[in-house]
Amino acid sequence: MRRTCPSILFLLLSSILADAAPGQEGAGARQSAHSPPAARAVPRADTLHGSVRVDEYSWLRERSNPAVLAHLEAEYGYAEAMMAPREVLRKQLYEEMRARTPGADQTPATRIGPYLYYRRTEPGKQYPVHARKRGSVDAPEEAYLDLNSLAQGHRYFSADLVTVSPDHGLLAVSVDTTGAERYSLRFKDLATGRFLPERIDSVSGNAAWAADRRTLFYTRSDPSQRPDRIYRHTIGTDPATDVLVFHEPDPLFRVQVYRTKDNRYIVVRSFSVNTAEARFVPADRPRQPLRMIAPRHTGGRYHVEHNDGRFILYTNTDSAANFKISEAPVANPARRNWRDLVPHQSSVLIADYELFRDHLVLFERRDALRPIRIRDLRTGAEHTLSFVDSVYSAFRGSNPDHDTDTLRFTYSSFITPTTTFAYHMASRERAVVKRDSVAGHDPSRYATERTWARAPDGALVPVSLVYRRPLAKDGTRPLLLYGYGAYSFSSDAQFDSRLFSLLDRGVVYAIAHVRGGQEMGRQWYEQGKLLQKRNTFTDFIASAEHLVREGYTSPGRLAIRGGSAGGTLVGAAINMRPELFRAAVAEAPFVDPITALLDPSLRLTTTEWEYWGNPRVQAHYENLKSYSPYDNVRRQRYPSLLVTAGLNDPRVAYWGPAKWVSRLRAHDTGGQPLLLRINMGAGHRGASGRYDALEEEAFVYAFILSQLGAGGI
Repeated sequence: MRRTCPSILFLLLSSILADAAPGQEGAGARQSAHSPPAARAVPRADTLHGSVRVDEYSWLRERSNPAVLAHLEAEYGYAEAMMAPREVLRKQLYEEMRARTPGADQTPATRIGPYLYYRRTEPGKQYPVHARKRGSVDAPEEAYLDLNSLAQGHRYFSADLVTVSPDHGLLAVSVDTTGAERYSLRFKDLATGRFLPERIDSVSGNAAWAADRRTLFYTRSDPSQRPDRIYRHTIGTDPATDVLVFHEPDPLFRVQVYRTKDNRYIVVRSFSVNTAEARFVPADRPRQPLRMIAPRHTGGRYHVEHNDGRFILYTNTDSAANFKISEAPVANPARRNWRDLVPHQSSVLIADYELFRDHLVLFERRDALRPIRIRDLRTGAEHTLSFVDSVYSAFRGSNPDHDTDTLRFTYSSFITPTTTFAYHMASRERAVVKRDSVAGHDPSRYATERTWARAPDGALVPVSLVYRRPLAKDGTRPLLLYGYGAYSFSSDAQFDSRLFSLLDRGVVYAIAHVRGGQEMGRQWYEQGKLLQKRNTFTDFIASAEHLVREGYTSPGRLAIRGGSAGGTLVGAAINMRPELFRAAVAEAPFVDPITALLDPSLRLTTTEWEYWGNPRVQAHYENLKSYSPYDNVRRQRYPSLLVTAGLNDPRVAYWGPAKWVSRLRAHDTGGQPLLLRINMGAGHRGASGRYDALEEEAFVYAFILSQLGAGGI
């Protein structure tokens, strides 16, 4: 929700900062509404591996200190005051985005048993309604969960888990009302419409029903929010009596629970970045002891499904870096009994899979594209779906029915709205189930293309672009370059209706598919983590240089954007090559990795060691310190910068961005705008309501456009 009277608010909070008690280290000087808030530097030195590391803004971690909250509010007020001249533009952008967002919309209905399930939105409402119809689309609707009603009175609202029992009589829903990702699990009787009295707090949002309507397996986390325990709850009983069925003590591992697609088994999976193991129990006998499939061993991950008396395993064991599909008998699923069903390919990554009774669908990654390969399990025959766009994305849709020959998948490109297809795998016929409606969209006005940048080590980095026609490569067009590059997550070219508010103002939009993601296969990810992490940043810089050299833009008209680990990328890039960029946006940026990774009480820290490294290991510490955005701020001219975050974020603590901005202010010699905007009632993902999220995006777009001088601004 946007705050009002930013200048007055800022003056009030600046006064609070200035008058803070001597023991409150955040006391700052009294300022005007158009002067940046000043965070007092209180040097704190730590020595690790013989190296002294000074952190003069560590006091900003003291969330209970009133001066800290006052400082964050003052930063918010300053950002609003600085963007006040762009208020008309912000409102215009918001209205454009809202006009392209259907007020009333509905997901394609998915048949599960006798019901058709779907979600729909209503004009003016922030959250979806979960509904179903029995038998056919012409049956009366049963709206069994209206999230707008549950969200009333909450500044933030998220329902992470919404799952109906196998007999369709009970609903389990987990809710977070702060953004801290600590969920409360409730149960609703769908016959009466009433919530049951039992409530389970502090769950992690992952759960699975057994075959009956009385048993639910769910996940809980340790104090650092690492999911480490699986419990079994019986409906109608006191949650205090729930049975602990599995505990994972290793801090590098997390747990999850799910029911196989054919509904035969409950699987409890424990996994780290590099290793996994799974146990199972029959879904119709949920109180039996868990049975092991294959014990963990370093370098071997696997995920389990079941089909016709055998387990189907998606795995990278036996040096299958790009993954393969194996099978094993349920009676004795030890690794020695695994047999390859789909062999490993060194040039193609199996990124995801979907199992049916007679077909296996492989969602692959090849040359930063997403082909779909289908195998007939009866004959072994294979075929691959073809697509017309040169840059596109294809993902699995909703396919709960195991016993069908029809695959649902979604397809989109930068200019093609998300389309859900029903594909008959035997006849190879394809039908559109739904194409998202976007008011006023004419794809012929735009073009997409793929170009390749050469990294310093010779690797070719794919860059996907979209722009409004025509494009003259004379360096005059403004350009926004996005990057992420971490955790094996890939940044795909997908349709985003909000983007056209930039494209229609002449902005070229590009994604640099840098190492750390999996766009070019698993090795692309491996080359962008731990001691090779710098490849992520040099790939991004090389992509920017390539776009300038090829005439798509120029440094004075180039902005960059990234969030979370992508914020690390943005922070490292502007430290290394500040003159290459006119402006930058870093959202919930992970910019102080050393401090975070030294604190195992924080969420994700222990599992992050396998991605970024453990600073207590000297080689990892030295590598982290060489690129850490916070540790490499130095006296130089930085580009204009907008930093956003959430106060309740459990993934990237607010203090990282806050400290980084304060240090940048103390070292920047250029005087460009440097704004910090922390949502004081949200977490990692920002505002939860769909219209509130559009307001936040309009603020970001207004900042980018104003800095690039785009659209006649």
